[in-house]
Amino acid sequence: MRLLLVEDDNHVAAALSAVLKRHGFDVTHARSGEEALQALVPEGPGFGVVLLDLGLPDQDGYEVCGKIRKRTTTPVIMVTARSDVRSRIHGLNLGADDYVVKPYDTGELLARIHAVSRRTVAEEQVTGAEDALWLGPVHIELPTRRVTVDGAVVQLTRKEFDLLALLAQRPGVVFRREQIISEVWRTSWEGTGRTLEVHVASLRAKLRMPALIETVRGVGYRLVAPAA
Repeated sequence: MRLLLVEDDNHVAAALSAVLKRHGFDVTHARSGEEALQALVPEGPGFGVVLLDLGLPDQDGYEVCGKIRKRTTTPVIMVTARSDVRSRIHGLNLGADDYVVKPYDTGELLARIHAVSRRTVAEEQVTGAEDALWLGPVHIELPTRRVTVDGAVVQLTRKEFDLLALLAQRPGVVFRREQIISEVWRTSWEGTGRTLEVHVASLRAKLRMPALIETVRGVGYRLVAPAA
C-alpha cells in the first residue's frame, strides 16, 4: 500500500517510515501541508492512506485535512498531541477517518491504518446489484443497504446497517470493540462503547434474532450464522 506521511519533523518521519516500510508500506514523506497537497494531485500516484500530523509549519493541520477531503476520498488519519474530545470531533467533521493521539503505540497505529484501508476497499467493492449476503433467513443487500428477514424488510438506521454488514462479512470472526468503533463510527474516543452496546441490542430486537450477534466477554462481538 502507498502511504503519504505528512510530518515536518524529519527524525520522527524517518523512524516512522522505517517501521511502516518493514510492514510493507511504500511511504512518501511530505514535510508541509503544501507538499502534501501537491502529492495528492489527480495525475499523481494514488495513496491508500494519508497519515497527517496536525503540527505543520506552513498551514494548520485541520485546514490541510479539509483541503485534502475536497480533492480526494483517500482515508485520512490525523496524528496529534491534542487529546480533547472537541478537537477530535472537529477533525472528524472535516473529513478525517480516524484520530490518533501522541504518544501512540506503533501497533495501534498500524491497526488503525489497516482498519481504514479495509473499510475503503469494502465500500469500493459495494457497487454491483449482485453484492449480497445471506445469513439463513437474513438477506443483506449491500448496494441498496436493504435488509430482509424471511422476505420482510427490516428498517435499520445507517449505523445499525454498517454494524450488521461489518460482522456479516466475516461470520464467526470475533471483532474487537475498538475495531468496530473505529470502522463503523470512524472514531476512537472513550464513550462510544455504550453506543455500540445500544446498537447491538437494537439490531437483536429489530431482527428478532437475539442469538445472531454473540457477545464475546471482554473482547467484542461476532455474528453467528443461523442455519439456512
